Amino acid sequence: MDGFFYGKLSGISDLVSFEGASVKDLKEAFQGTVEDYQLKCAELGKDPEKSYKGSFNVRISPELHRKAATYASMQKISLNELVKQAIDGLVSKSVTNERNLM
Repeated sequence: MDGFFYGKLSGISDLVSFEGASVKDLKEAFQGTVEDYQLKCAELGKDPEKSYKGSFNVRISPELHRKAATYASMQKISLNELVKQAIDGLVSKSVTNERNLM
């Protein structure tokens, strides 16, 4: 579709998309889509947010794996804790930066 903006909702279990011919149309479509999705979830008694189990696989180079394991050992923490701290620090920093831009 040439000349259209397209978006999709993230952080939910379903595939829900919206589109508009302009930024204004896209924003209106987004708001309507979110409202419709929330209503549908309420009707079905479904939580609109995607559930996460708290574990996932990460693929990195063997060299980075070695460096991370060595660093974690030097810090006397597990590799899992190192990854958790790194992600938390990056995400927290990102959220703070986004709030400052608003």
